[in-house]
Amino acid sequence: MLWRLLMLLVCVGGLCACTGPHTSTPAASSPSSPRNLILILADDMGYGDLGASTPHLNQLARDGVQATACYTAQPVCSASRAAILTGCYPNRVGISGALGPSSRVGLSLEEETLAELCQRAGMRTALYGKWHLGAPPHHSPTQHGFDEWFGVPYSHDMWPYHPESPQAWPPLPHMRGVSGTLDEVVSYNDDPSLWTQRIKESALRYIETHAQQRFCLYLPLPMPHVPLAASANFRGRSSAGVYGDVLLELDDLVGALRQRLRDLGIEEETLVVFTSDNGPWLSYGTHAGSTGGLREGKGSVWEGGIRVPFLAACPGSIPPGTQVDTPFMLTDVLPTAVEALGLAAPRLTTDGRSVWPLLCGTTDQPPHELLGFWYERNELQAVRCGPWKLVYPHHYRRMPEDLPKPTDGRPWSNSTGTVVRTELYNLLDDPNEAHDVAYAHPEVVRRIDELAEQLRADLGDSLRGRKGSGARQPALSP
Repeated sequence: MLWRLLMLLVCVGGLCACTGPHTSTPAASSPSSPRNLILILADDMGYGDLGASTPHLNQLARDGVQATACYTAQPVCSASRAAILTGCYPNRVGISGALGPSSRVGLSLEEETLAELCQRAGMRTALYGKWHLGAPPHHSPTQHGFDEWFGVPYSHDMWPYHPESPQAWPPLPHMRGVSGTLDEVVSYNDDPSLWTQRIKESALRYIETHAQQRFCLYLPLPMPHVPLAASANFRGRSSAGVYGDVLLELDDLVGALRQRLRDLGIEEETLVVFTSDNGPWLSYGTHAGSTGGLREGKGSVWEGGIRVPFLAACPGSIPPGTQVDTPFMLTDVLPTAVEALGLAAPRLTTDGRSVWPLLCGTTDQPPHELLGFWYERNELQAVRCGPWKLVYPHHYRRMPEDLPKPTDGRPWSNSTGTVVRTELYNLLDDPNEAHDVAYAHPEVVRRIDELAEQLRADLGDSLRGRKGSGARQPALSP
């Protein structure tokens, strides 16, 4: 009760220092200094998906830290990836939605990515998996700090075998690129059941090759985004159907990587982070993950769409069995890596803050006074302040609970939900967002909305006709 009272005072009285945009700087001291980073990003994995199909991820949590209130910056593919790699709200860097094969938009070369910061520190860098920050050649990962990459340029449902609109998509290229050369197409429309194993094998070789060097290995896995497919060794092994099979194989990848680190004697100097880009795509029924009871899913700023699993381990730095309940966002990954790895600070304004002290258990202080959740056409649809979440009037993707879940990998049609007035939820008492308490706490609504005005002034809010002043331009193809 005392903690909740303090958080109420913080949000209503504004006692926290403002944590607006800033330039990240390494902290003066750190519990330890890992040399390497492995960042594993699942695609559409739900907050409630850890369990029987994820024994290695469960062990990762026991060996390190599990965060219970980590948020994606937006509940959709490209935007969330832009936030992870730049430390910025995606609307600051001009990326929104999910970029398709014909999109002219991509992450600007003026932006600084986590990979570029690692390169400047003399680290080797590689990406194996799904890029999704620009399909044209000048948007390649090798133009954004990766020495090499192998994978797909966008989501693997954007191909001629889409269950609803196959005619809308060109052949899906599987690509390889090395810095200083043009990317090459290795093949088209590959069997998705092979992808997780290919990524695992590539990552294991990479770790072994660079064990005596510093490295940053980014693994944005195409799965468990639809279409789902598991390799022969995992097909039918789970009691949870094909989705469970896919999770088992993804989990096996995590276990194999950690075992290789141990075998090479570099586990204690390698920070391993596992998270997801957004919540599950619920319209795919049994081919989608679980929110763990949270409201709605991908494509909405309700908790099921934006709260994601987050695990990290680095023996000697992160105490085993740590649980972090303090809210933070995936924009914090870049500044956390800056502090943990001792990287030079980015020169551009960022929105994230380092949560390395949180992960290491040396503080429980929140890194942000306010977290903003934009979606659609730069709509600030919700904000979180301490235990409170303020939701603004907007339309959202709604999954009716009374409809039977599809089981064949084909989605049901989305329906539209509408928030007609500003709503307030106490997430400590009501994590499922079932009880609007705005009427009982008008002073909290007023104070949080005042804080949200600072976000609108900086990054805009089309719901209120605000353009903002702090957004940078994306790159456009000619």
